[in-house]
Amino acid sequence: MKGKAIGGFVLGLISLVAWFVPLFGIPVSIVGLCLGIGGSKGYEAKGLAVAGIVLSIIGLVLSIVNASIGAYMGASGQLF
Repeated sequence: MKGKAIGGFVLGLISLVAWFVPLFGIPVSIVGLCLGIGGSKGYEAKGLAVAGIVLSIIGLVLSIVNASIGAYMGASGQLF
């Protein structure tokens, strides 16, 4: 369980940078969220797991917002 919590935390941190490219940010955030939830069931690293969950949720929301803005700009012809 401790490995999942650490993995979720690390992927949560990475998702805060990866949201700039939603193609990478969304999958990294989802995997980090799954690992954080899996790691939160143990008692050893519950704090890391919760931090990973929070960071992954923030990264996922930012990735979705970035993808939505990009899709809107592309559809309306404002991209280039």
